[in-house]
Amino acid sequence: MNELLTPVTGGALDLPSRLVMAPMTRNRAPGGLVGGHTAEYYAQRAGAGLIITEGTQPCVIGQGYLDTPGLHSPEQAAAWRLVTDAVHRRGGRIAVQIMHSGRIGHPRLYPGGELPLAPSAIRSGEWLHTPEGLLEHPTPREMTPADIDRAVEEFAASARLAMDAGFDAVELHAASGYLIHQFLSDNANRRTDAYGGPVPNRIRFAVEVVRAVSAAVGPDRTGIRVSPGITYNGMNESDTEILYAELTRALAPFGLAYLHVSENDTRDVTKIIRSEWPGVLILNPHPWSGDEPATPADGIEALRSGLADAISFGRLWLANPDLPARIAAGGPYNEADRATFYGGDHRGYTDYPSLPAPGEGR
Repeated sequence: MNELLTPVTGGALDLPSRLVMAPMTRNRAPGGLVGGHTAEYYAQRAGAGLIITEGTQPCVIGQGYLDTPGLHSPEQAAAWRLVTDAVHRRGGRIAVQIMHSGRIGHPRLYPGGELPLAPSAIRSGEWLHTPEGLLEHPTPREMTPADIDRAVEEFAASARLAMDAGFDAVELHAASGYLIHQFLSDNANRRTDAYGGPVPNRIRFAVEVVRAVSAAVGPDRTGIRVSPGITYNGMNESDTEILYAELTRALAPFGLAYLHVSENDTRDVTKIIRSEWPGVLILNPHPWSGDEPATPADGIEALRSGLADAISFGRLWLANPDLPARIAAGGPYNEADRATFYGGDHRGYTDYPSLPAPGEGR
């Protein structure tokens, strides 16, 4: 049998396959509320060993983009319950990715017009896309110790709502230049207190969030995603190997459900993390075969080498709701339509075709 389609267990998650759907922002939640199309979209992909949702803000000021979903109110939890119920009816498993955007935000997104928060008052250099055009991210407000404590509790409160909403697990977004990653990276974190400076201080916020969320929902239902070496959203780590080795060692004792590594031409760092991580490691592999995006072959190679225990794909899942069947059959694969990645209606969201059932014509 194809290695991607064999089972694996991480914490409380008994996954029927090692084929994971990676989180992908789709910008189809006006007012922060997911709807029927979202339930259909994820239910179509319930054949994944585990679905990880798009990034979902744990508080109002955690939002970084237009029409992204929230999970900080009972109304939002009830909306997500329609999604989890739809996935579970089809035998699937689903985790919500909790994402505080930090400085990747804009007053345009917040009812009070507040500045976004960040570890330090350093601009991202990036822009918010709006129907009226591009708006430059402002200089964020540096978080006070009280802000940091509040943010930790907001992650935990969102995780508790995730359990109310029927999710099987939560994934903490510590990657791609968002708030937890901003604390980790020395170019975004210039603090001089216990949360800045040397590596043990810069990993402190991540560890505190993991501790709080683990206490709220259980470490066996908590995962975390990192992206060593990524330069997205203005990141530029000067000490990637040391940083992620120390972070991994600090997280290992929690007994988390999994660690999710998004690879960025950083295979040497992935190997370091693997050597320090005793639990399940999900890898979103760099496309070493030269293809774009990564292929099932890239995932199989990582499993066979012992580098990973499960493999996440993004665009392959976006365009192929029946990805396990296509992998088992050796293809073919639908191509993802970039023009419909963000925002819009059902087109490029729930209308990608599946393979015909056995005996049906094409």
